Amino acid sequence: MSYPKFVIIAILISSCSALAGNEKIADFSSAKNLMNKVYADHRFTFYCQAEYDSVGNIELPDGFYAPKYVKRNYRKEWEHIVPAENFGRTFAEWREGNPKCIDKKGKPFKGRKCAQKNPEFARMEADMYNLVPAIGSVNAMRSNYNFRELPDDLPSTFGSCPMIIDGKKVEPPSYTKGFIARTYFYMEQEYPRFNISKQMKQMFIVWDKEYPVDKWECERSNRIEKFQGNPNRIVKERCEQLDKE
Repeated sequence: MSYPKFVIIAILISSCSALAGNEKIADFSSAKNLMNKVYADHRFTFYCQAEYDSVGNIELPDGFYAPKYVKRNYRKEWEHIVPAENFGRTFAEWREGNPKCIDKKGKPFKGRKCAQKNPEFARMEADMYNLVPAIGSVNAMRSNYNFRELPDDLPSTFGSCPMIIDGKKVEPPSYTKGFIARTYFYMEQEYPRFNISKQMKQMFIVWDKEYPVDKWECERSNRIEKFQGNPNRIVKERCEQLDKE
């Protein structure tokens, strides 16, 4: 069966657009260096709004408390909103290893370090739209746990920082919820191997609506696009609507 030329062109364009996401930043280390430039005049951590200096030293907010990883309290780390493990386990290198993954003692290994040898994983891990600055201890305790709505009577895990970790579930501060939802939507849109569960998607739809973009989220997205090359179409759409209001 033959198709008109314009249909063929449309199919080719569609195929190319599917190869989206980060195709420019090759590794996590490079992404972190560029993120320092993105946040050069906005040095506040994502969850706790702690200010940090040009080399990543953090000034903790009054009343902040960390029950674990206290030594990481004073350093800024780049956290993945969508944990690397969430998409990493879709790679055989993470689950099973690879002949290239042999340590200095000749022993095979798997997991994140092995997955980093796959260029596709490395680009996903390095996607700048998925990275935010966090207090090291908060990053460590959040781990790869999923976000949820938790009971109102649960206290903050970090004192004055309104973030709750209960078992393997995390409720972030309200001022981060919309941002988080749109990041998950972006990652699912750009990387077909990553999918959001039905339950989480329903929650994120609510978060996206209740906590709309602000000027910084829009500016951050514009800056990342200049470095990484591809737009965050989810955020761009919301920001265009914000400009009209």
